[in-house]
Amino acid sequence: MTEVVLNITNVTVSYGGRAAEPAIENVSLTLHSGRIVGILGPNGAGKSTLIKAALGLVEMTSGEVTLFGQPLSRVRNQVVYIPQRGSVDWDFPVTVSDVVLMGRYGRLGLFGRPSKKDRAIAHNAMEKMGILPLADRQISEMSGGQQQRAFLARALAQEGDLLLMDEPFVGVDAATEAVIVTLLQEMRDSGKTVVVVNHDLHTAKRYFDELVMLNKHLVAHGPVEQVFTPEVLTRTYGGRLTLLKDDNARDVVFAG
Repeated sequence: MTEVVLNITNVTVSYGGRAAEPAIENVSLTLHSGRIVGILGPNGAGKSTLIKAALGLVEMTSGEVTLFGQPLSRVRNQVVYIPQRGSVDWDFPVTVSDVVLMGRYGRLGLFGRPSKKDRAIAHNAMEKMGILPLADRQISEMSGGQQQRAFLARALAQEGDLLLMDEPFVGVDAATEAVIVTLLQEMRDSGKTVVVVNHDLHTAKRYFDELVMLNKHLVAHGPVEQVFTPEVLTRTYGGRLTLLKDDNARDVVFAG
């Protein structure tokens, strides 16, 4: 029996106030446990805005969001957020191990200090992501792929049940992308829910169980095989797509 993890009801976000054109408008969405969900849509569709609204990082003009049936304030430790790499100040003087250990801070209380157990969890997370030899390196000295692995290790250390990721595959090498996908599949198989803002249509059918197609409004949501269709993609992207066939002339692929 799957659990309702995220429920978004009639959410509208207008960055310039109610009189401004909405970034997203009247979006309603319910996500369940044990799924990898991709959020797709053209540039400016409101993909990042949607997950930021769910996390309380942007103010909603209207609507309601609950996580695990509760307000975010009551379940914050169950929710993990990995922002776009471009939004992070990578020059901040902190080591990889410091970044990963931050995943434990929500469980320590206001004046708590990391315990031996907390450090062991962070150690294991770095080992799983293949960055343990880099533990003492400054985060600013790492490649894009290594930085993303550090963020994923922090997410593992947090031990949350809902992971929200904003464009995690941008600027990473193929090996890191494969590691990310494997991790997301392992999290799903353990009953966790992963939500990924993504722009690459070519990987959508391989990486995700469900798709949310967004263009300021919710265009469609459902299993990949039902949503990844020429009709839905055309409604989402308009005339900005080129129809292609795969090597066996079977599945339709779309290239922006």
